[in-house]
Amino acid sequence: MTTFAPDSLALNRKLPLWYQVSQSLRASILGRRPEDPLRLPTEDALATHYGVSVLTMRQALKELEAEGLISRHRRRGTFIEPSARRGSPVRLLGSVDTIVAQQSGEITAVLDHGPEQVPAELAEHFPDLDEAVAFRRLRCDGESGEPTNWAENLVRPELAERIDLADLTRWPMTKVLRDALGVTISRITDTVEARLADPETARLLQVPLLSPILHYTGITYDEDGRAIDVARIRYRGDRFSFTVTLDAH
Repeated sequence: MTTFAPDSLALNRKLPLWYQVSQSLRASILGRRPEDPLRLPTEDALATHYGVSVLTMRQALKELEAEGLISRHRRRGTFIEPSARRGSPVRLLGSVDTIVAQQSGEITAVLDHGPEQVPAELAEHFPDLDEAVAFRRLRCDGESGEPTNWAENLVRPELAERIDLADLTRWPMTKVLRDALGVTISRITDTVEARLADPETARLLQVPLLSPILHYTGITYDEDGRAIDVARIRYRGDRFSFTVTLDAH
């Protein structure tokens, strides 16, 4: 039987390995195509794929099983749950793969894209640009079709012209930049704050005007320290929570 092929992962030795593996596999699962197989490779094969021990892999799978994304069956193997709940907490936990996982897993439609003047509030991130390219997408729950969040990315023009819009319906911008375009991402800074829904957000997310939302801003930097993407995502306040995990070590 053909098995699901997860994405690769560059491990960060400063973070727990099981956590990094679980987040990378989670992003792969939530970003899968409908025709992809549901059966996962064996624990041994996954451990080899990620370059970790079987015990580490087992702990990562246990995390995904507790979340309801996979089910494990003795003698049959491990399978992706096709009806797994796709709504999730907004989580800031210290790795690029976490950001990818955070933004994955819903039906995504590209609303529009094109060059725009850099807004005054974002000018400090693009000091050498007057214009950047904006991409706007609406994400909906895979089962109910209910809008859950909408994303607005402002990307440097030389990168934006290489982006395939089809990739943006499958993957978050972070993954497109890193994996499709081959950009080396050095860091991402995140801010999450409570705001009130403006008219556009209320219309797209189908919530009352001035209802509470979670407003996420993520700034992605390349290896030269330049901001290459500024993401602003508006999450429905009734569908998401905000979680921060601090490593005591």
